[in-house]
Amino acid sequence: MLPPAVEAATAGGPTNWGRWGADDEVGALNHQTPAAVLAAAAEVRDGTTFSLALPLGAEGGDPVWPGRAPAQHAMTLDDGVYARGEAEPLAGGYRFADDTLTTALHGTTHCDALGHAWCGDELYNGFPAASTAGGLQRASVEPIARRGIVGRGVLLDLARHLGTASLAPGQAIGAETLEACAAAQGTELRSGDALLLRTGWIPRFYREGAEAFYRDFREPGLRYSRELAEWFASREIASLVSDTFGNEVAEAERTGLYGPVHIGLMHRLGIVLTELAWLEQLAEACQSDGRFSFLYVCAPLRIVGATGAPANPIAIR
Repeated sequence: MLPPAVEAATAGGPTNWGRWGADDEVGALNHQTPAAVLAAAAEVRDGTTFSLALPLGAEGGDPVWPGRAPAQHAMTLDDGVYARGEAEPLAGGYRFADDTLTTALHGTTHCDALGHAWCGDELYNGFPAASTAGGLQRASVEPIARRGIVGRGVLLDLARHLGTASLAPGQAIGAETLEACAAAQGTELRSGDALLLRTGWIPRFYREGAEAFYRDFREPGLRYSRELAEWFASREIASLVSDTFGNEVAEAERTGLYGPVHIGLMHRLGIVLTELAWLEQLAEACQSDGRFSFLYVCAPLRIVGATGAPANPIAIR
């Protein structure tokens, strides 16, 4: 039984629970069949590649959701250690540098596990929420990482379509805007696609600085509706990617439900969410020749039992 607010917000919405069997933990990635991957490879025309990952440990700091600790990168062995006599070279004079990274798994460009968010007492596909205790026993990020996300990618440049450098704080996007943007670009969506949404939001952090960026912090994104969920379901979108922290306007004040897109798309449909992507150079390349589709490859770290994992998505044109 779902809580009343969740039931009211998502009643009648589509679901993929059981579609690929009772043990399925990768959800809509099942749309990325071998045939779909082969077709996606045909999107490569000139071989240019674009990393869509944010830098970690940048000098000016990294964007991170309020309340999450920023990444900490530290050297544990370098030439200074040898110079101070705190370490000795190995046989033959061999020396090396070493370091560590401490980061929230959702603290940079990352993929969400399908068991990352839920309402009631069930995860995606009906797995018990109790199975998250001490680490996700079901629907963790590990099955996604083991499979990988490989298919056709499609960029919808929402900011450019709406004539702005960045969507405004709290600006909500519905299915009608997605459809209008795709039509304006001449972009066709196909089963198994990874859908990339450029809002221009994260670039504000680097352009304006952290203090201005976090002032009046209400990020833009998708607004949940039954029509939005059906739009994604009917097109058999495998993965949703954006340059925001959460892909959505988290609007509990309107619906009584926090994170409704996570529930409607990830929890119900098994669509794999990737957040905090860097889409600027890719968007410029797509705009330059009017081609907004490409081969998309994303490999989150294979962390057993994790709710998500950092990733370095690559777009290949």
